[in-house]
Amino acid sequence: MNLERNRARVIAVIWQAIAQSGVDLSSVPREQQDRLVATIADNLLSTVNQMLDEVAPQVSAEVSGEERILWEGRPFLSITERYVVTTERVRIYRGLIGRNIDDIELVRLQDIDFTQNAGERILGIGDIHLRGADPSTPEVTLRNVHQPEEVRELIRRAWLDARKRYGVSFREHM
Repeated sequence: MNLERNRARVIAVIWQAIAQSGVDLSSVPREQQDRLVATIADNLLSTVNQMLDEVAPQVSAEVSGEERILWEGRPFLSITERYVVTTERVRIYRGLIGRNIDDIELVRLQDIDFTQNAGERILGIGDIHLRGADPSTPEVTLRNVHQPEEVRELIRRAWLDARKRYGVSFREHM
């Protein structure tokens, strides 16, 4: 799902509804009209996302031993994907009826970044990019995560703790 494309669709529907309503907005400057419609669209998307929180199926993240769950979340406006960060790994659940689970062990991570465009920044979401030494999935993106800077930092701290716990260190060649 492309968030910007869906946001543009919602904005178009709002403009269409305004036109169908017969309400005369000609006395309101175009810039203020655009700002009003964009604000309505963003609030509508956030409300729909909150409603999806209520109906999204919960995953039963199983952890064993001393492993603890540090964070759970899902992409903005998605009910088919869920993320769980533990003290040992990042687990990605995909699927609504069937299920696919990917695990990224924290000790195998090599880099953690996040990106956020202007529209995502307004909504408080962004993408977290994980790069690691796992041959099956060397790069993974946690899409449209709420508060991406905080989640990225949580993963980074868990990553450093896991490296320390297992005595893993990396050397960079110059």
